[in-house]
Amino acid sequence: MKKTLIKNAKIYTMSGDVFENGSVLFDDKILYVGEESNFEADEVIDVNGKIVMPGLIDAHCHVGMFEDSLGFEGDDGNEDSDPITPHLRAIDGINPFDRGFSEAREAGVTTVVTGPGSANPVGGQFAAVKTAGICIDDMIVKSPAAMKFALGENPKCVYNEKDEAPVTRMGTMALIRELLIKSQNYMQQLDEWEDDSDNNDKPEFDMKLEAMIPVLKKEIPVKIHAHRADDICSALRLKKEFDIDVTIEHCSDGDAVSSVLEREKVPVMLGPTLSDRSKPELKNLTFATYKNLSDRGIDVAIITDHPEITIGNLPLCAVMAVKHGMDEKKALEAVTITAAKNCRIEDRVGSLKEGKDADIAVFTDLPTRFDSECEMVFIDGNRVK
Repeated sequence: MKKTLIKNAKIYTMSGDVFENGSVLFDDKILYVGEESNFEADEVIDVNGKIVMPGLIDAHCHVGMFEDSLGFEGDDGNEDSDPITPHLRAIDGINPFDRGFSEAREAGVTTVVTGPGSANPVGGQFAAVKTAGICIDDMIVKSPAAMKFALGENPKCVYNEKDEAPVTRMGTMALIRELLIKSQNYMQQLDEWEDDSDNNDKPEFDMKLEAMIPVLKKEIPVKIHAHRADDICSALRLKKEFDIDVTIEHCSDGDAVSSVLEREKVPVMLGPTLSDRSKPELKNLTFATYKNLSDRGIDVAIITDHPEITIGNLPLCAVMAVKHGMDEKKALEAVTITAAKNCRIEDRVGSLKEGKDADIAVFTDLPTRFDSECEMVFIDGNRVK
């Protein structure tokens, strides 16, 4: 693969270093990042002092799952024929040709963590994927990246209309708890069979329970959709009861339980906030929450929840967070390295560091500032804008 050198750049590595006059050398991986250096390269790009950063990351969205300008034919995010569907995989529903991917690239967003919606108490598996490609298998950063649970109004409303369980928050939690207990028993039976196959029977294969094993082993977190304060606390109850890793998704009432979130040290994917208060559990939406949670040291990622906020507006969400008091450095991290860490993909993306994927964006100014424009984007070293 050809080598490219970006020079004469102000580089925000998002790993701590800022180089006022720096260079980045890369093929599909970052080969060098640091002070201005003259390397031999197949292509040299002089950016004339512009900002160079890692590509932005949306840590929770549904890009490719609810397609642009389509109705039911492009709606592949909610399999609401069954409230418990942990075996469903986002990569089987993502359409890489959806316009959301091109709009993401235009905004400098190079990685999205996308997956099922919140119709079901257990919706299925999220995936982290790049925003350029024609086959999803070639775009995957990590799959599964997380399991999706949903608390609160969404599953209640969906299944109330069907006159099926769950129609209460109690019912939602009971179904999730039942799945986790069955999964624990299934995994224990598998372990016993593997340790002593002569005296133990192998349990009958169960695709749903198999899908939960990475959750129980803490290989992937559970992204728990929770807006209201009591739902956030219910999510934390599940974390403790079953010793699983969770992240709080949306967290609209985060201010009300900020001390609890600080104490429990759980990552938060905050948003969508640049939207209307379309249902009761959104009544406390405010950009002030970004400052209030991040000031407590909580790992906050800024998200769009596309298509709730279209993916191209991820930088605008960061602009608004800063306008309402969030520290600018933390806001930048919230769409780069903190987003990557919250989603456990920081080994590949989220910062400019030797050995990481060459996902690079060139901006006229920091993307946390309203007048900033994204001028160039590279994904895996290939220029896509």
